[in-house]
Amino acid sequence: MAPIFRTSRPGSAADPSRPHLILVGLPGSGKTTIGQAVAERLGRTFLDLDQEIERREGRSISQIFGEKGEPYFRDKERELTSELTLVGNMVVAPGGGWVGNPENISMVHPPSRIIYLRVTPEAALKRLGPLRSMRPLLMRPDPLGELKRLLDARKAAYESADQVVDTELFALQRVIEMVAELAPGVG
Repeated sequence: MAPIFRTSRPGSAADPSRPHLILVGLPGSGKTTIGQAVAERLGRTFLDLDQEIERREGRSISQIFGEKGEPYFRDKERELTSELTLVGNMVVAPGGGWVGNPENISMVHPPSRIIYLRVTPEAALKRLGPLRSMRPLLMRPDPLGELKRLLDARKAAYESADQVVDTELFALQRVIEMVAELAPGVG
């Protein structure tokens, strides 16, 4: 039986024969904003993994980190990724650290297509604005320094994606168009 993702946006059936489009990048890279728009454009279901984990756990990511720790959260992330192998045809926005676990990648890639939404730490911090307080890894005295550290630690994993889209070089609508064109089964 296929899993039910209650936080996913309605779209096409989650056809397991069609690969997912997975967007990776730093917090603030636009994974959710771009992912929702791409899913709508392509008539696919959108799934934000962090939101789904929050729903299932009945608490925010910050609360999960504070009460259970990051390893517990990463286990939940891995479990949810495993469920993705039972469905397909979704646009998926995992949290920024998802790509840091090679097991997550190997479970869904191939056949899924992974797109790295590249952004500088400075631009990511600006985009996050006050929402950065909802990001456990950025609730430190130097959030910009933390984003730089995260990028350094994850850069190789991000850049191993199938495609890279520089989100700062183009207007949002053009980035959405570019990512939609890169989706499996398009073009």
